[in-house]
Amino acid sequence: MLEKLFGFDRNVTRVRTEVLAGITTFLTMAYILAVNPNILSATGMDKGALFTTTVIASAFATLLMAFYAKLPFGLAPGMGLNAFFAYTVCLTLGYSWQFALTAVLLEGIIFILLTVTNLREKIVDALPVTLKNAIGAGIGLFIAFLGLQNAGIIVNNDATLISLGDITSGSALLGMIGLLITSVLLIRRVRGALLFGILLTTLIGIPMGLTKLDGIVSAPPSIEPIFFQFQWEHIFTKEMVIVVFTFLFVDMFDTIGTLVGVTTKAGMVDKDGRIPRLKQAFLVDAIGTTVGAMLGTSTITTFVESASGVGEGGRSGLTSFVTAVCFLLALFLAPFFLAVPGAATAPVLILVGLMMMSSVKKVDFTDYSEAIPAFICIVFMPLAYSISDGIVLGLISYVLLNVCCGNFRKLSIGMYILSAIFVLKFFI
Repeated sequence: MLEKLFGFDRNVTRVRTEVLAGITTFLTMAYILAVNPNILSATGMDKGALFTTTVIASAFATLLMAFYAKLPFGLAPGMGLNAFFAYTVCLTLGYSWQFALTAVLLEGIIFILLTVTNLREKIVDALPVTLKNAIGAGIGLFIAFLGLQNAGIIVNNDATLISLGDITSGSALLGMIGLLITSVLLIRRVRGALLFGILLTTLIGIPMGLTKLDGIVSAPPSIEPIFFQFQWEHIFTKEMVIVVFTFLFVDMFDTIGTLVGVTTKAGMVDKDGRIPRLKQAFLVDAIGTTVGAMLGTSTITTFVESASGVGEGGRSGLTSFVTAVCFLLALFLAPFFLAVPGAATAPVLILVGLMMMSSVKKVDFTDYSEAIPAFICIVFMPLAYSISDGIVLGLISYVLLNVCCGNFRKLSIGMYILSAIFVLKFFI
């Protein structure tokens, strides 16, 4: 039965191993239950509804991964994508959160079509490897910057734009304490380090007057305020096209990187370098995003933290099934997760930013035709406060520099087409 449901192979793993692996994956992912509502509520969305939606969407997508793809991966609203949703689309560009949810829905539907028709590979091939690696690093810096701002560690300064806040008191002090605690837990390789860092920082915030705890267990808040809230009148606007493409672009490469990295670590890649049930995994990601938008949350993606469960021996869908069950049990802990202050989740944003920076090691900094576009992509994301602008300027500069230097062999037709579309973004 387990083999039929989850692809379980008793010659490779054991039930006890899969259960422990599933719990481990949940512990390393559970921080999203506090972080996602904090980020998306900045747009005006109901924080309680966001918690419930985050849990339901994560559990649904992870269950689909268990039964359909039969792989040991957990899914939830993606870091970086939720930041783009809140801080770029809504707070910077000024669109409503209903507009952003509509973009996520369209992205999910397009992602389903791209996966079913195998067009995804052609889009992936149209982008230089350098920029694929730079995007993750740029998003990492952007997320870390958000964390520093949320805690008040970095504040506005009219003379220099930004400066260091008062780290000797209040939210900034709690954020610095949390960063120290969480860093130590990570260094000592404690399972669930990010989640335990949030828990300990939240507790420290009680005597500091920053954590307002009104119970721990309760019925989950209603998702009615954010359920199926779309703005259909904006579907055919150029603004919607740009936002949808950015969601699709980032989600695509984030998922590819995660699946390839984790399956390789698990030894699940076959002798020809192919990943088993990869198409099913992509389809789960796309369906999860579509359903997540209906429920009222940002893009659902496969979490790189799934590597923790794989490291514990998880090899089948039984691991992700256990992770999904843990998410559903957390549904009744809304008062606790909603009491977590921004200063307690800020250290996680900073450290997740660090983890995402690792891809920069793959950029060839000795070749300036590769390094300069990568650097532009990375640095413009936090400084322009926009993930999409970083991607757009990175690709345009890559094409222009290589054309001017006569490196035509490095450029594909797809690169020319995408860069031309991106240039039009600034003039239309």
